Amino acid sequence: MQQTREFLRSLGLPGADPSDLPSSGKRFPDGAQYRVEIPSVEGPEAVAAVLAEADRRGVAVHRVSQGSGGMLLTGGELAAMAAAGSSAGVEVSLFARPLAGWDTGAAALAPGSAGLAAQARGTEQLVHVLEDIRRSTEAGIRSVLVTDVGVLSVAGRMRAAGELPPELIFKVSVQMGCANPASIRLVEQLGAGTYNVPTDLSLAQLAAVRATVDLPIDLYVEAPDDLGGFIRHFEIAEIVRVAAPVYLKFGLRNAPNIYPSGTHLTATAVALGRERVRRAEIGLELLHRYYPDAVGSGPRPAGLAVPAVPAVAAVPAVPAVTAVPAAEGALR
Repeated sequence: MQQTREFLRSLGLPGADPSDLPSSGKRFPDGAQYRVEIPSVEGPEAVAAVLAEADRRGVAVHRVSQGSGGMLLTGGELAAMAAAGSSAGVEVSLFARPLAGWDTGAAALAPGSAGLAAQARGTEQLVHVLEDIRRSTEAGIRSVLVTDVGVLSVAGRMRAAGELPPELIFKVSVQMGCANPASIRLVEQLGAGTYNVPTDLSLAQLAAVRATVDLPIDLYVEAPDDLGGFIRHFEIAEIVRVAAPVYLKFGLRNAPNIYPSGTHLTATAVALGRERVRRAEIGLELLHRYYPDAVGSGPRPAGLAVPAVPAVAAVPAVPAVTAVPAAEGALR
C-alpha cells in the first residue's frame, strides 16, 4: 500500500487519515473557528420562530437552511424569508429543486438507488434546477443548496458569466455524498462555497479532509433519523478543533421528515425549528465546557451570504388629469 500512499501525497492529498488529530489552523474570514446552522427551516413562519427562539436563548445563529426548495415558496414567501435574513444578518440557504426523487422516474425509489434521488434527471430537470436558483436569487437569496455535480458546475459558470449574482454561495448538501479528500477537493474546485460532509465521518477522516480543502465544512452534530440519527454533542469541541472552519448543524433526531413542506405543516415546522435551537444551546454549552477558548463568529460576520433584498422600484407618479371644459350646449 505504501506506493499508493506516496502517490496520493504527490497529488497533495493525505496518504492516510491522521491518527494524531492535528488542530486546524484554518479559519472563517472573521477569524472564527465555528458558526451555527439551523437546518430544515421551512417557510417564513419557521424562520421567524427560529430567530426569536435564538434571541430568547442567547444562541448566535449564522445560517438557516431549507429543504423544500425555492420552487415551493410563493414570490411573497421568498421575499419574506430574504427580508428576515437580511434584517437579522443571517444567511438563508434554499435547496435547489426539483431533483430525481421528486420526478416521475422510478429508479430513485428502488432499493439500493437512494443516491439517485438527489441528482438532476435529464436536461429538462437540469434547466428546472437552474431556474429555481435564478428565481431564488432574484428574490434576494444569496445561498443555495445543491446536490448534483452538474448543477454545481453549470451554476458556477453562470455565476462567473454574470447570469447569477457574484456573491452567491453554493452550499453543497450532505446528499451529494462525497466522503474523501480527493472528491471533496474536486467539488471545491467546481465552485462549492461550503461542503456538508456525511454525518458519520470520524475525527481522523475530518482531519484528512480539512488538510486538503480550505472551504468551510458543514457537519450535522445532531443528524435527522434518515441521515443516521447521530447525536455527537460531546464531540463538538474536538470537531471544532480539528475541522475549523466548521458550521455546526443542529438537526433533530426522532422528528418527522417534512419535505416537501407547506402551510399544512407550518405548526410542525415551527415546533421543530424551536427545538433545534434548544439543541444548539445544549451543544454550545458542551463546546464551551470542553473547549472554552473556541472562537465563534459574532453577528453579521464577514463572508456570510446574507440575503440582498432587492430595492423596491419606485411607482411612477400618475399624471394629473386636466379637466376638459364642457362644450357649448352640452347636456348637463
